[in-house]
Amino acid sequence: MKRILVSFLVALSLAAQAQAPLPPEIAARNYVLIDLTAHKTLAEREADAPQDPASLTKLMTAYVAFGALRDKKLALDQTLPVSRRAASERKGDLMFIDTTMTPKVDELLRGLIVQNGNDAAVALAEGVSGSVENFVQLMNRQAQAWGLKNTEFKNVTGLSEPGQKSTARDMATVAAHIITDFPEYYGYYAQRDYIFNKIRQDNGNLLLRRDPTVDGLKAGFADGAGFSLVASANREFPNGKRRLLSVVMGTASKDARAGESQKLLNWGYTAFDAVKIFDAGKAIKTVSVWKGEAKEAKLGAADAVYVAVPRGDAGKLQTQVEHIDPLVAPLNKGQRVGTLRITTTTGTPVAEVPLIVQEAVPVSGLFGRAFDSIRLWIK
Repeated sequence: MKRILVSFLVALSLAAQAQAPLPPEIAARNYVLIDLTAHKTLAEREADAPQDPASLTKLMTAYVAFGALRDKKLALDQTLPVSRRAASERKGDLMFIDTTMTPKVDELLRGLIVQNGNDAAVALAEGVSGSVENFVQLMNRQAQAWGLKNTEFKNVTGLSEPGQKSTARDMATVAAHIITDFPEYYGYYAQRDYIFNKIRQDNGNLLLRRDPTVDGLKAGFADGAGFSLVASANREFPNGKRRLLSVVMGTASKDARAGESQKLLNWGYTAFDAVKIFDAGKAIKTVSVWKGEAKEAKLGAADAVYVAVPRGDAGKLQTQVEHIDPLVAPLNKGQRVGTLRITTTTGTPVAEVPLIVQEAVPVSGLFGRAFDSIRLWIK
């Protein structure tokens, strides 16, 4: 099938410019700030430079554990034994479990996420895969599936080990998948403290107490790598909620990683607007269909379409719809048949969004198909 470009211009009262606002000075070796609502990177520095991820590693540990819950390999109320290996894990932060205990998976997840327990990480890994080594293979397999070429895991805890590496951008990818793939478990990351075996420990993410809109995710530290923090905030605006995700690596202290993360998040919210272009479920374009029971199909996006644009810069955005032509039935609901391209009026790309069929179009009867075949031949 040949493709033609079907375009239309929509004048919008919103900001758009080719030159992005300059971020504030951030006292971190590496960082990245992403607007998850608009799927846009707002600022970055050395975001692809490999570093020791330290306890940020546990983001992937948790993701694989969440996957085991999804696949019914684990249950939250299921108890797991504590092996000698898990109990003998005594470096770094701990949940303080021992071989006489049988903690529930829910408790181990809180120990992993809130208390940053290395022993909890080992117990969960063994519960999912039988051994830490098998679990690490699952972590690396998932990283490869996402195309994280600068990430390699050697353990489940984040303790420094030769060859273990990741980047600010890759850690942001893992965090974003936790938020989008497992919203039912994301609430663990907002918990400020957790008491297990009468021992109360605070979450290392200081922003949970400083900013009520911050609801995750993970703090880390390693000698030589400094202090790191993956943080996400979800703030309410007139056109809906807007989620930003920041990653800072290589800061000087616990307070610095929180302060620099807060600076990035606040700047992202004030320097950019997330503008809703189309609502979820709304037809963006109605196009002709051949050989179908219906003569037209409505094309739209799977979700609401947002773009992040610099605040206070009056201008217009241009949208273009590209779709298969001729569009021939049968068409399945959710089938991708085109792309919505959003640019500035000067042609600078802003976003590309897949366009899908909103309602299925079954194939027509024999007569209808024959008639449209003749029309297509003439066309």
